[in-house]
Amino acid sequence: MTPTDIARVQTYLRRILGSDRITIAPPAKSGLSVEISVQDEVIGTLHRDDEEGEVSYSVHLTILDEDLPPPPKTAVTAKPRR
Repeated sequence: MTPTDIARVQTYLRRILGSDRITIAPPAKSGLSVEISVQDEVIGTLHRDDEEGEVSYSVHLTILDEDLPPPPKTAVTAKPRR
């Protein structure tokens, strides 16, 4: 993926998600994934697909269970009526 591709997708994501904290960095070595970060936390990867001349980009977000808030305490639920 070229630096121009990365810059264009970064601009798009910042605009539609409303945050300038989103950054997309080219990989340190060729062949590695292009990572998407919010501030200093990597949240996913960016992939480019060129099929029959039509280019698209996909974002794969990774959310670790340990990063999620604890689940809400469940209330006692009534039995369904029949």
